[in-house]
Amino acid sequence: MIQNLTKPGKLKIVVVDDHEVMLDGTINALRQQYPEEEIIGATTAQSTLNQVVKLQPDLVVVDLSIPETLGKTATINTGIQVLKTLIKNYPNLNLVVLSCYTEALVRIKPEIEAHQGGFLVVDKSRSSKEMLDSVDLALKKEHRIPGKMIRTEKVNAKWIDLLNCAFQEGLTDRAIAQRLNVAERTVRKYWQEIQKFLDIDPKKCRAQGKNLRITTKIEATKKGLLG
Repeated sequence: MIQNLTKPGKLKIVVVDDHEVMLDGTINALRQQYPEEEIIGATTAQSTLNQVVKLQPDLVVVDLSIPETLGKTATINTGIQVLKTLIKNYPNLNLVVLSCYTEALVRIKPEIEAHQGGFLVVDKSRSSKEMLDSVDLALKKEHRIPGKMIRTEKVNAKWIDLLNCAFQEGLTDRAIAQRLNVAERTVRKYWQEIQKFLDIDPKKCRAQGKNLRITTKIEATKKGLLG
């Protein structure tokens, strides 16, 4: 159900991170900037959605690597799904993605572009000031994507499908070709393009005794292209 969270009164902010130190640090920085506002933390996908329903916030600051529930393993897929849900159900909600895996946002690029609320992306390695500046801009309905994510616009959506077919379902190149409705040589071309994007040198990889496909999986996961 789509809801409009625009309302007068005290600002309400939900901060999402499963690392206690990072969560506390972000909340404390926000409280110094917005001492009169209500700021609540969440550590899982479930608690995030519950807090949004309960609090009806003006802004959500969300990490992408979070667990579904307490005790579960944090994954990028979970964070992406939470973000998709928030964008779908709360089209005017202001969002700041604070994460080390911002390139994973390429998976939902169309949804992000269509979002009506503020939307900014900050890498966790950046300063608290940059995070606070982004929060301020998001509350003003600014919609910006940083330089780091511009490169992901070059990502072919078929690459994501191929990676999922290969590493989530264990399909062979022939089966992947059938699934994607392309020639098998096109699948091989996609592998080459992905490896180039991930800065993987196949010859160097083999010379080091590494498995090229496994190395591709590792690097794709680091970049957020594979959850």
